Amino acid sequence: MAYEGDDLNACGVLNIDLSNIAVVAVTGSGPNICGHLILGTGRGGGDLYFHVAGRNEYPKYMTSSNFTRYLKENGKSEIRRRLMALPNPTRALNYLEGLMSKTWFWGILPHNCVAFVEDVIEAGGGGWSSASNCPALATTDSIEERANRFMNEMDNAVTQGINNMIGMGM
Repeated sequence: MAYEGDDLNACGVLNIDLSNIAVVAVTGSGPNICGHLILGTGRGGGDLYFHVAGRNEYPKYMTSSNFTRYLKENGKSEIRRRLMALPNPTRALNYLEGLMSKTWFWGILPHNCVAFVEDVIEAGGGGWSSASNCPALATTDSIEERANRFMNEMDNAVTQGINNMIGMGM
């Protein structure tokens, strides 16, 4: 059986920092075209990972090395990682520990891996959520992010063009 993560049997056992997190989308298994969503912790969003796996199972956690194992054993790959800060990491941690102590009923789209991640983020005062509950779509860039990236690319191109003209003595 492929590795899905470990059960968290007691609070305070792990040093969980939820001040900076990542919403990590990975490819799905079998016919699942939506993929799977995982909550990463720490500055790069990769110290520890938390997710729900299974129909009515306890949520699981993984270390960075076990996350790599999870991807390999399940034939998955990372699609996207969205980093963000949570204003109230203590409240998010308390909420996450509560979730980890109960089984999670997998309700396909309405109560799935995306809902798990959204709930922890909301508890920590974060504003990220998904309209689709499909991980592959949930983590795509917003229109605002795409517009900002375009404007930054345009600004960089103009600056580079001016610097080139100055370098040629124009």
